[in-house]
Amino acid sequence: MVQAYILIQTEVGKASTVAEIVGGIPGVIQAEDVTGPYDVIVRAQADTVDDLGRMVVARIQHVEGITRTLTCPVVHL
Repeated sequence: MVQAYILIQTEVGKASTVAEIVGGIPGVIQAEDVTGPYDVIVRAQADTVDDLGRMVVARIQHVEGITRTLTCPVVHL
């Protein structure tokens, strides 16, 4: 199992709607709208890194109002 934080920038005024929609995507554990350089922070999980990438590219990045994402995989050192 691979987990990651996905940092999302949105169009102005879209953070709450984006968080709600992304929160309903299978594999998303939590989606919160926040303040700062990113508008939404998501915690997600998938079976493999490839599955995680497909979730981000095929599902999350297609949500209307998202302008940019940054995926940060969780590592256990």
